Amino acid sequence: MENVQFDNKRSLGNRFRSKFGRYWQLYLLLLLPIIYLLIFHYYPMLGLQIAFKKYSPSQGIWGGEWVGLAQFQKFFSTYKFVEIVRNTFVISAYSVIANVPIPIILALGLNAVRSRKYKKTVQLLSYMPHFISTVVIVSMLMQMFNARVGIFANILGQFGVEMPDLFASPNAFPHMYVWSGIWQNAGWSSIIYLAALSGVDPEQHEAAIVDGASRLQRMRYIDLPVIVPTATILIILNMGRIMSIGFEKVYLMQNSLNLSASEIIATYTYKIGLTGNTDYSYATAIGLFNSIVNLVLIVITDRISKKISGSGLF
Repeated sequence: MENVQFDNKRSLGNRFRSKFGRYWQLYLLLLLPIIYLLIFHYYPMLGLQIAFKKYSPSQGIWGGEWVGLAQFQKFFSTYKFVEIVRNTFVISAYSVIANVPIPIILALGLNAVRSRKYKKTVQLLSYMPHFISTVVIVSMLMQMFNARVGIFANILGQFGVEMPDLFASPNAFPHMYVWSGIWQNAGWSSIIYLAALSGVDPEQHEAAIVDGASRLQRMRYIDLPVIVPTATILIILNMGRIMSIGFEKVYLMQNSLNLSASEIIATYTYKIGLTGNTDYSYATAIGLFNSIVNLVLIVITDRISKKISGSGLF
């Protein structure tokens, strides 16, 4: 028995050496991203322990008094907890739901266009906003929706209508955030769907045309089923980030008047951990709570997706 086990181990080692010798270039290419992940993603996880301690910079992450779940209890008991979590979830869920159909519709429409010049022009115009920085996007919003000197204020003023101050309205904040993001990223997000549509067999469309199918029918029964698995994977990945809404844009659009709708976990963590009386342990605990919720949501979404459509991420 021992000889058989020894032979199996030696055989396994020989196969590994054979494959490594044959594909050593690929293993070498993998070395750099693996080192990057270890240094910048896994090694910093050691710092998560300060979420369970009373951290002091002078003592380092290995020092400090162990307080267990006290930092999490502090966050759960704060009067802002419900508001912050609600704002984060509402804006993120709104973004996920609104961002799913628009790129799909755009991709289906571009795929149906026969004029190559027109198609390239629309693609260029829809891709360009993606490369505009967040600061510029928010500046554009302020210039357009300023209640006194904005573009829309001047247009409405010609008809004697007063422009409401949208940046001062908590109810308007989620809509401004989400739809400006859709305008910026819809074209770029449609690229992956166009790539999936490129794999559709043209003979299927030709057969459907012979059978008398209209363009909308062909999009529904031929094109749409092809991109459903891709859309499913993207939805699952977006669900994993549903509690990690972008910090920069929210922070730039935030002010004291819309704070009740714009204060999210990311901005609250920034204020706790990096401004005023910094509390690194408390901020780390909030960030860890956020990550755990994201992990739970992505697993649940994956399981639901597998049951409904048969396709998932894991």
